[in-house]
Amino acid sequence: MSSIKQWARARRVAGLFCAAMLLAGCSVLDKPMRSVVFDFGPAAPSAAAPMSATPRQAIALAEVEATSALDSTAVLYRLVYADAQQLQPYAQARWSMPPAQLLRQRLRQSLVQHTLVTREGDMATLRPLVLRLELDEFSQWFDAPGRSVGQVRVHATVLQNSVDGERLLAQRGFVAQRPAPSADAAGGVRALTAATDAVVAEIAQWMSDLK
Repeated sequence: MSSIKQWARARRVAGLFCAAMLLAGCSVLDKPMRSVVFDFGPAAPSAAAPMSATPRQAIALAEVEATSALDSTAVLYRLVYADAQQLQPYAQARWSMPPAQLLRQRLRQSLVQHTLVTREGDMATLRPLVLRLELDEFSQWFDAPGRSVGQVRVHATVLQNSVDGERLLAQRGFVAQRPAPSADAAGGVRALTAATDAVVAEIAQWMSDLK
């Protein structure tokens, strides 16, 4: 009788040991992978002439506003062919900073090649043009399971600074989309970078024409 009990006890111990090893293995396998962090990479050299010794009117570049859905570092996509109204994040990919900040950084890199760029409220004696942007769309659009584009939509407002305050000078919307080379987060990032650069180039040209 005692030998039967000892055998049963040994069997239970062995079972518990196997279960513990299985759980330990699962915990290793289920450990979340580290997210891949993306940014726009180096800006392409500008083909335009550098800023002259007597720059054009200064530009005060305000912080870029964004919708609440874009106020994070998530890399977002839409399955337009299934539900165009739903934004979804990639689980293992994120931006180095929110898209609004990446856009402002990229735009500033472009504008400083041609004129003096300040923050809104700085150097008020220069009475610069105030450029305000609203980022309305910044996501990878899939119109089919294996086909997508990076879609960027921005609304820009330019105000003229004067002794009497600010007055509206111009407003315009900018939209650009570029094809993604692959149907994943890396492809979406490349497409969104290219679309952002296209929008930035249009805004820079628009600002140049306004002066």
